[in-house]
Amino acid sequence: MGVFAGKAVIVTGGSSGIGRAAALAFAAQGANVLITGRREGPLAEVAAAHANITGFVADVADPDDAGGTIAKAVNLWGRLDVLVNNAGAGAILPLEDASAGQIASIFSVNVVGPSLLAAAALPHLAQSKGAIINISSTFGHKAAAGLSHYAASKAALEHLTRCWALELAPQGVRVNSIAAGPTESNALTGIMGLSPEAAAAIEAEEREHIPLKRRGMPDDVASWIVSLAGMRSDWVTGQVISVDGGLSVT
Repeated sequence: MGVFAGKAVIVTGGSSGIGRAAALAFAAQGANVLITGRREGPLAEVAAAHANITGFVADVADPDDAGGTIAKAVNLWGRLDVLVNNAGAGAILPLEDASAGQIASIFSVNVVGPSLLAAAALPHLAQSKGAIINISSTFGHKAAAGLSHYAASKAALEHLTRCWALELAPQGVRVNSIAAGPTESNALTGIMGLSPEAAAAIEAEEREHIPLKRRGMPDDVASWIVSLAGMRSDWVTGQVISVDGGLSVT
């Protein structure tokens, strides 16, 4: 019996990278975990890795999917204890190339989606005295050329974290954020849409600039997600914790 035995967790964007690692970590500690994503195949692969994980096709960018995601977890397990807003969108988008549609697409996933999910989850989290964990980025508070709208969306998510922490504290709901640094995943080729060659060049540059001289592994971030959701963090709320090998202080 793990420390999360009998508890219910939602991890958006749970089919790969940080989300997958977090789902497996929660499940290993006894939690029932609902992972969401837009493609059924990758969700099924993660669900097959642990009996406590269930996949559910949902798009964070679709406002109609927020209520259905929360309802799915509650219908399965009768409760909700942790919401991990992990799904993210981004682009290398110079200002001169930015369009209204591209900007809206980034904010719909990184700001609007987490807001609607948190609102739908709130009655259940208040009942369980649960937690919300928002996954931000080093670039939510560190400037970077070409990432302005992605960075701005993550800055917004970090400030939502602080505001929600104050607003929801009277209901016993804790809200924290992890600002993840460059992490080994398919984000550069998938989310950012780069070619494998361009992604490899950026990864090499990131390793050089990170003080600890390596990119993060999904488990590096997942362990902090699980920690912030657990009993040992019961007196922690409103915090943005950088897990980035020291990149944020360069």
